[in-house]
Amino acid sequence: MKFRTTLKTVGVAIAVVIVAAVSTAGASAAPAGKKFTWSTTSPVALEATAQVIRATETFQFGPPIFAIAKKAVDADPNYAFGYYLCATYAASPAEAKPFQEKAVELLKNASDGERRYIEAVFLVRSQQADKALPILQDLHKTYPDERLVMMMLGQVSLNTGDVATAKHLFEMAVKADNTTPRAMSFLGNVNILQGDYAAARKQYQHALKASTANIAPFGPYTGLAYSYIYEGKYDDAIATLKQWKDNYVKAGNNANFPEVFIWNAIGRVYLESGRPAEAIPFYEGGYKSVEASSLEAIEKQIWYGRVHHGKGRALAKLGKHQEAWAEAEAIKKMIDEGGERGRNSSTRITTLRDT
Repeated sequence: MKFRTTLKTVGVAIAVVIVAAVSTAGASAAPAGKKFTWSTTSPVALEATAQVIRATETFQFGPPIFAIAKKAVDADPNYAFGYYLCATYAASPAEAKPFQEKAVELLKNASDGERRYIEAVFLVRSQQADKALPILQDLHKTYPDERLVMMMLGQVSLNTGDVATAKHLFEMAVKADNTTPRAMSFLGNVNILQGDYAAARKQYQHALKASTANIAPFGPYTGLAYSYIYEGKYDDAIATLKQWKDNYVKAGNNANFPEVFIWNAIGRVYLESGRPAEAIPFYEGGYKSVEASSLEAIEKQIWYGRVHHGKGRALAKLGKHQEAWAEAEAIKKMIDEGGERGRNSSTRITTLRDT
C-alpha cells in the first residue's frame, strides 16, 4: 500500500539514525506487564493510538487515518509513537520525513516497548529485516501478550521463510482478537505457501466477512484469487477479481487510485489461461478508469503503455503477429520519448518477442 512505500523511500537513512539514537538511550529495564505501555498519558493521544491500530488491522488507510494519527501528536507533542503513526499514514515521502525524524528524536524518552518496536519497524521498512528480527523476537519474550509484536514478528518471519513461526504468531493474534481481518488474511498467506489452498480460502473468506462494509481489502481478495489460480480454477479466480473490482468502486477507493490494476489482473488471468481474445477488453476497459482519474499525466502514460503491453501479448497468442508488433513499436516509442523513466520499463518489450 501507499503508506508502506512512503516509509521505504527514506527508511534507510532513518534506520541509521534510529540505531544511533537507541544506542545512546541504553537498554532500560522493561516495565512490569505483558503489553506495551505508551509514553503518553493523554487520553486523546491514547484513544487516537487505539483507533489507528484498529484501522490498520481492518484494512483502513488513507487521509482519514492520518487525521486520527495527527490527533495523537497534537494532544502530546512529545509522543514518539504518535509521530511514528503519522509517518506511517503520511501521503508522500516528503510529508512522512519530518514525522519520522521527530519519532527518532523522541525515542530516547519513549517507553521500552514503544522505543524498540519503532526501531524494529523502521528497520523492516528500510529492508533490514535481519536486524529487526532479533529485536522483535526479544520484544515478544518481554511482552508476550502484545498483539502489535505478534503481527509484525509474524510478517517478518513469513518474509524470511519461517512459515511455521509465522503461522503460530498469526494464530496467537487471532486468539487475542478474532474480530480483525488482517491476521486472518496473513494466515491465508501461510496456507498458500504450504499448498493448502482450501484452507487458505477459508481464511480469506473469514477475513472478508470480518471486514467492514465500505472496505474492499487487497489482501483477502488477491489471496482468494491466487488460491483458485494455483488449482487451475481460473473462472473462480476471475469471478473473485470481478467482485473485488465492483466492491472497490462501491467503496469509493477509486477516488484515491483507479481500479485499473484489477482490470489488468482479470485480463492477465484470461491471457494466461488460454483466452487471449477475452483478455483484450479488460486491458482496454481498465484504462478508461485511468482516463477519468486524477493521476498525473506521466502516470496515465505509463498505464497506457500497459494497455499496449497486454494487448500485444494477447494478439501474439492469437497469431496476429503484425498487430502485436505494432503494439510493441508503440511501447518502444513511448519509452524512447519517456527519458530515464521510460528506459526503466524497456525490459517489458522483450516479452512480446517470446510469446
